[in-house]
Amino acid sequence: VQLVESGGGLVQPGGSLRLSCVASGLVFEDYAIGWFRQAPGKEREFVAGINWDGTTTRYVESVKGRFHISRDNAQNTVFLQMHSLKPEDTAVYYCAADHSIVLDTSARGYAYWGQGTQVTVSS
Repeated sequence: VQLVESGGGLVQPGGSLRLSCVASGLVFEDYAIGWFRQAPGKEREFVAGINWDGTTTRYVESVKGRFHISRDNAQNTVFLQMHSLKPEDTAVYYCAADHSIVLDTSARGYAYWGQGTQVTVSS
């Protein structure tokens, strides 16, 4: 199983980025996908998640109304569209896959992880 994130980078406050996570080696529709982030010196935290068919999504309170998660099962891809970015959004963003129909917000529920992509919000 492989998860590959892309789309990170340096953006000014108020800007936007779209992260992508492409999965291989698994039956993609059998997995819920989560985005997590980890800033230096901080715990890894759940950012957003989507269930197997995209009908259920969850977000951490700090990104509600700014981030949007979606998936394209035909392309084995999950997207995280991020708007109105803030310096506190700076972190390494990871996507993860959970073989479950239940959308879990705990990192412990996710068996497979990508290598991460850096998002830096700074002027």
